[in-house]
Amino acid sequence: MKILFFNPPFKGRFSRTSRSPAVTKGGTFYFPIWLAYAAGYAHQEGFDVRLVDGPAQGLSLPDVWERLGSWIPDLAVVDTSTPSIYSDVAAAAAIKARFPGSFVMVVGTHPSATPEETLGIAEGVDAVALGEYDQTIVDLARALDEKKPVREVAGLCLHHGDTTLLTPKRGLIENLDALPFVSEVYARHLDIRDYFFAAANYPLVQIITGRGCPYHCFFCVYPQVFHSRRFRTRSPENVVAEMAYITQNLPQVREIGIEDDCFTANYSHVRAICTLILERNIKIKWYCNVRGDVKPELLQLMKQAGCRLVTVGFESGSQKILDNMNKGVKLENYRRFVKDVQTAGIMVHGCMMVGNPGDTSATLAESYQFSVEANCDSMQFYPLYVYPGTEAYDWAKDKGYLRVASYDQWLTEDGLHNCVLDTPELSADQMVALCDYYLKKYHLRPKYILKKLLQGLRNPMEGYRTLMSAKVFFSKFFSGQLSRSNP
Repeated sequence: MKILFFNPPFKGRFSRTSRSPAVTKGGTFYFPIWLAYAAGYAHQEGFDVRLVDGPAQGLSLPDVWERLGSWIPDLAVVDTSTPSIYSDVAAAAAIKARFPGSFVMVVGTHPSATPEETLGIAEGVDAVALGEYDQTIVDLARALDEKKPVREVAGLCLHHGDTTLLTPKRGLIENLDALPFVSEVYARHLDIRDYFFAAANYPLVQIITGRGCPYHCFFCVYPQVFHSRRFRTRSPENVVAEMAYITQNLPQVREIGIEDDCFTANYSHVRAICTLILERNIKIKWYCNVRGDVKPELLQLMKQAGCRLVTVGFESGSQKILDNMNKGVKLENYRRFVKDVQTAGIMVHGCMMVGNPGDTSATLAESYQFSVEANCDSMQFYPLYVYPGTEAYDWAKDKGYLRVASYDQWLTEDGLHNCVLDTPELSADQMVALCDYYLKKYHLRPKYILKKLLQGLRNPMEGYRTLMSAKVFFSKFFSGQLSRSNP
């Protein structure tokens, strides 16, 4: 049984696995993390696997046919996202036309949230996998190989005459240690130099140490659609063993990205990982996503264990707006955290969101003022992106705020993020203009530029990383893809 795992081409360096899929302004391009985990698990279970990343390698569909040569997949697994869904199902249909005997399925958060709708637009697609699909694909491959009824495989949506059929619901994977190291999958199938995160040292690899998130932010797509907000972790021993594997087998890697939705959701888990890193003397830098309320003693331990940077979704500098989006955190926690993380010597990449319930020009000015006070090493400003399956999408749809009728309007022609909602307080155009204005204003402050210059002099690698990101930023700015005027 041969299985093709395919990240299909779409609008150049389209970062499909990012939490908000797009061609990014800072050049960030994520590994196909979920697809790679599933490919590695299928390989581990004895199947002949190919993982092909079209956007990373600049491949067209004819390029893919040429690369596969005489290798014909029995099962093809095609990754998707909301803004690329029409192109993705067309790519899946092209695989079916090229290999008529193959069983073709699509995966991802979008078809998980809209399985019947997706099958309705997906001519030639045999099935949709719902949620976490690692075990689903293995079970499906075995059923196809043994010619057993596919409808008995849990976690699928299938064509059934003129309608669709949902097979039994699949439970989540409890033992995450049963999955292979995703870094091994990258080494086997991908070129790690194709991937980039603007806030991290290059080259890097991205891993997951836990799936799901116990918090209830109303916009976050993976916890809601993939993981049902069920938080599970790999054992600390398993995580640190992968870090050791990376240092020994991928010596060119300068940093590990821990891409959990919230790495610090379980303090004891983080503490155990950091302690093992120190005990085993593993020397590699890493970054992670955290909540803006981590205790100072844990930050100090993370720094000792190699944590170079944390990414924090502040989202707003207004307590009212934080409450409206179910963030469950207080501004005083943020202010304390900013001081504590700087004392620990860890860099911060902050994120601010525009367009949450109740947001106005005044609350956004509060957010910008908080950003300046925090003085993070980099700061992102972006409109609220709502995706099917999330509370944010349901809120926007129920209120009549969605201004687009088609998923392909989630992006601009260039593949950049497109704001898709108008609220009574802010239009989509105002949100985009404010984000561009604050992005430009924050990063062009003399105080900020001086900080980055001094940082680059003290640490040439940080200077190189900043230069790479700045080149992309200024190319967007001078080409008009960032607003040059005040909103």
